[in-house]
Amino acid sequence: MGIYAEFLKTAKDAAVEAGALLKTHYFQLNEIRFKGEINLVTETDLASQALLHDRLAAAYPGHDFLAEEGLQSLRGAEFRWVFDPLDGTTNFAHKLPFFCVSIGLERRGELVLGVVFNPMSGELFWAEAGQGAFLNGTRLRVSSIPDVRQSLLATGFSYDIRETRCNIAQHERVILRAQGVRRCGSAALDLCFVAAGRFDGFWELKLSPWDTAAGAVLVREAGGQITDFLNCPVNIYHPEVCASNGLIHNALLGLLNET
Repeated sequence: MGIYAEFLKTAKDAAVEAGALLKTHYFQLNEIRFKGEINLVTETDLASQALLHDRLAAAYPGHDFLAEEGLQSLRGAEFRWVFDPLDGTTNFAHKLPFFCVSIGLERRGELVLGVVFNPMSGELFWAEAGQGAFLNGTRLRVSSIPDVRQSLLATGFSYDIRETRCNIAQHERVILRAQGVRRCGSAALDLCFVAAGRFDGFWELKLSPWDTAAGAVLVREAGGQITDFLNCPVNIYHPEVCASNGLIHNALLGLLNET
């Protein structure tokens, strides 16, 4: 048991509670609003965020908090919780059961734990720095696929897909070289699936900190590699992410940067 065990338990409990809220709302009509041309927010996003913030702030009132729906409580604290109350809102709004609660914790800028919960599948992923990555108690390990041509990869597209650097060119290059590419609609779950060996790699542009904070810890603790497109260590405040089993990492980066 690691030094962040107490934090991990709090995060897991909060994620499961928020996930139960998501599951309940999934079977009900929800108010849907647009915060961009096609970027959705539902009443469930807001309710889940309020629940998570209440639970985490009650346990750790001196910590900082950063979340998708406008929550920024940043005072320069040693610890910062970075979370997405509903990653995969578009899926949720269309009744596609692939979405999650994602909670990451930074300590002085270093990611130290991550928790991701899909309430529809009941899968709870978690990882703590130096302690490994787990799914419902089973230890995770990235895949051993050595070649992009044999790899099943995942990606995503930003809401402003019509603008520059929209991932279409990268997607076209990779899909012609890989065994397959999936677009599931939740970066947090995609990263968990890399950690679990279901995907051999994942890349995306224009991500936000709450999209990757938890999943980055899962990939790292499962023995994978996660960087930006220039192969620099992952920085969740930088929008480019490339994650893999490590064996295909350089080859995947080569495809992403090809001109």
